[in-house]
Amino acid sequence: QVQLVESGGGLVQTGGSLRLSCAASGFTFSNYNMGWFRQAPGKEREFVAFISRSGGSTDYADSVKGRFTISRDNAKNTLFLQMNSLKPEDTAVYYCARGWNVRWKTKYDYDYWGQGTQVTVSS
Repeated sequence: QVQLVESGGGLVQTGGSLRLSCAASGFTFSNYNMGWFRQAPGKEREFVAFISRSGGSTDYADSVKGRFTISRDNAKNTLFLQMNSLKPEDTAVYYCARGWNVRWKTKYDYDYWGQGTQVTVSS
């Protein structure tokens, strides 16, 4: 069965960095686009970053552009999100997800989700 397992979250001060990982199993990872989303308390789940199957194309939410970098290692079935210059407003549960169609900016464009990893940025 399809499994996505995030790790790497934690507590960090403003301006700090974290690297999230998402270990994928149960499907051919290199055949699927992947994405990162986040959800803060009381808010909708929002798009953070997208990467194409080969890793050749990426896209970011305006709020994280220039600070976050999405990447993947298809040989190791792993997705990454490098987060730099973190701000308190980045505090949320971060989810990785498997894309199922050519679009990528809404949660409806993804069919499987991980359980999430908490990122907390203190001011």
